[in-house]
Amino acid sequence: MPTVQDFLAILQQITPESLAEDWDNVGLLVGDPHQAVHRVLLALDPCCSLMERACSGQYDLVITHHPIIFRPLKSLRTDTPIGRFIASATREGISVIACHTNFDAIAGGVSDILATALGLAQVRPLIPGKGCDSSCGLGRIGVYPSAVTAEVFLANLQRACAPPWVLEAGQRPQQIVKVAVCGGSCSDLAEAALCRGADVFVTAEVKHSVARWAEDTGLWILDAGHFATENPAMAIFRNRLQQQTAALGWDTEIDAADQQSPLQLV
Repeated sequence: MPTVQDFLAILQQITPESLAEDWDNVGLLVGDPHQAVHRVLLALDPCCSLMERACSGQYDLVITHHPIIFRPLKSLRTDTPIGRFIASATREGISVIACHTNFDAIAGGVSDILATALGLAQVRPLIPGKGCDSSCGLGRIGVYPSAVTAEVFLANLQRACAPPWVLEAGQRPQQIVKVAVCGGSCSDLAEAALCRGADVFVTAEVKHSVARWAEDTGLWILDAGHFATENPAMAIFRNRLQQQTAALGWDTEIDAADQQSPLQLV
């Protein structure tokens, strides 16, 4: 029977922790590395409803993209969402692993998956990673074999990640060839997208100052939402992990939680 440590070893091959940003918190955040694992639940967000499903479904291991412990905890109170999540995990013997910016950075990671879904070719990292080959890093930039209109690109974006909204800043171009993407909150990479010659930059949680900057520079920036730009990667991550465990002969059930965006238009 595989253990949490065995899954950490597999994840180290798929999403090496060395690729995580210095400010990040990844790896085993809650639980016992020697615990046996029968069932695994994957999800983007470590929220209380996810832990309720993990408890009711008798899962032994939860793997999330976003870490449940991000900033140092000064207390662990069970009247807070983080405290309730961790207390439930500990009480029920559920281990929790986070694969955050290491999953963003790898070849075939969050932004690679978004770029592929948009139909881009010649995809490369927008910000090359440190201490890894040319295929890893934050964000992605690629091209269309032939130019598309802004309207066609917006339709491609809708098919790629079904965003509940799309906000735009900057000047909408007549034709689009080069596209930069970064799933999640990456508006700080807008200048890198402009310097690399992108016609459009797709990300989420665009800052007000960055939107104003886009007006002045002319770069078209699209905010398609944090959840929408990242969540499609979780099903592919599940398939990849399932292939690895099957190759090892493990009979471990691996499920992806059906989460929805916490933000809705009114």
